[in-house]
Amino acid sequence: MFTLVRTERFEQEIKKSRFLAQAAPAGSEEEARRFIAEHSMPDAGHNCWALRVGDVYRFSDDGEPGGTAGRPILQAIEGQELDRVAVVVSRWFGGILLGAGGLVRAYGGTAASCLKAAEREPIIAYATLSVACAFADEARIRSALGGFPGTRVETTGFTPDGVQLHVTLPRDRADAFIRLAADISRGQAVVEPAGE
Repeated sequence: MFTLVRTERFEQEIKKSRFLAQAAPAGSEEEARRFIAEHSMPDAGHNCWALRVGDVYRFSDDGEPGGTAGRPILQAIEGQELDRVAVVVSRWFGGILLGAGGLVRAYGGTAASCLKAAEREPIIAYATLSVACAFADEARIRSALGGFPGTRVETTGFTPDGVQLHVTLPRDRADAFIRLAADISRGQAVVEPAGE
């Protein structure tokens, strides 16, 4: 799955109606709804939108016939394997009726074109581990973490025998790190999940 790097805009005219799509990354439903509210155009006839944040998805046809705007926008998001994204498509009516099929193509197509042009980045799932190790092993464990891009490590405390570390790294590398920490410490380091 991917998310957007920054806000993107795309505008087109279809049978004299003007369509403006605006899309942005959103870390939560509240952030997505705030983006939609701030980027809905007050002078547009319709501001149809969709959002997807993990398992949460919502959409609105904003007065267009049911299923002709919000659902196609959501399908554009899902069709491009995007998550944590909000899209609002504003329409200014140009005097020519598009019909249900035309509206589906116009809203979905405008959203898809906007999303296709947007810079995206992969969504990386992280694991957080608690590591208790001897003072003598700390430097070697920290050094080994340099081989795991995207990793953060901080000291969270000390014990009579060593140090407590908090390690955040890509989830798909967690097992490899646990094995490495065991090798470095000769099986003495204690590595436990500390949350996601």
